[in-house]
Amino acid sequence: MDFTKMHGLGNDFIMVDDRRDEIDPAAAPSLARALCPRGSGVGADGLVFLKNSRQGDFAMRIFNRDGSEAEMCGNAIRCLAKYLYEEGLTRSHALYIETLEDVKHLRLKVEGGTVTLVEVDMGEPVLEPSLIPVAVKGERAVGEEVTAGGKTYRFTAVSVGNPHCVIFGREDPAGEAERAGPLLERHPLFPRRTNVEFVQILSREEIKVWVFERGVGLTLACGTGACAAAVAAALNGCTGRRVTVHLPGGPLRIFWSEDNRIFMSGPAAFVYKGFIPSEWLEKNILGGAEFDSTGGTDK
Repeated sequence: MDFTKMHGLGNDFIMVDDRRDEIDPAAAPSLARALCPRGSGVGADGLVFLKNSRQGDFAMRIFNRDGSEAEMCGNAIRCLAKYLYEEGLTRSHALYIETLEDVKHLRLKVEGGTVTLVEVDMGEPVLEPSLIPVAVKGERAVGEEVTAGGKTYRFTAVSVGNPHCVIFGREDPAGEAERAGPLLERHPLFPRRTNVEFVQILSREEIKVWVFERGVGLTLACGTGACAAAVAAALNGCTGRRVTVHLPGGPLRIFWSEDNRIFMSGPAAFVYKGFIPSEWLEKNILGGAEFDSTGGTDK
């Protein structure tokens, strides 16, 4: 099996062209669990399959390190766009990519045959608690309380195709993300688990975000997490609608437009190409594990 290793601001993925449907869908979760560990596999935050699409130009399916399937991943879809263009699978600077959530519109900035920036129309944020989902009452989950590890946090819940719990103003946001992230991810308030963002407000135009990603853990970057944090910051009056989100892996630019759509702009990069022998696959993928379609993160 051929693959390409890519990353978006350090959030890395194993990209596999499966337009011929050669990989048994039932084996996808166990394949992700075997390939993504950094000590014994290729090493990545997720496994991405390029697929054919009846609704868009191409389709993307992504499985997290723990084998759960993600509805959407902002960093992965930028990587896929760069892969498609630079591998000669498209010459278009505008793409429609089908995801488990919906079809996303992407615009590519190309310089000298190289994709230097990808803008993704991430769609409209979901703020209604029952649709995120989060088990709180009211029209929006803004300034709600949750207790984990003996500490109480105020959070804002947003879905950007996947659920996010955004927390502001802690003294040690990086440490809190590591300590409380695993507890909040699986807190009973979030029936489908949640991504967790700890946010530091730098100014009306800049924020800093640490992400504990559902199904993955701490990540260097998360596209949907950056979008959710930007929306939550605006909802809480901390920023305007156009912000630069600083993540450990680098910055993303997020614009929450007046017509309620979120636009994310950022880079993507190739790392290397490789080949996985059939003998390794047969040894490590024992007939394909059960197919988990209950949903995972997104980056």
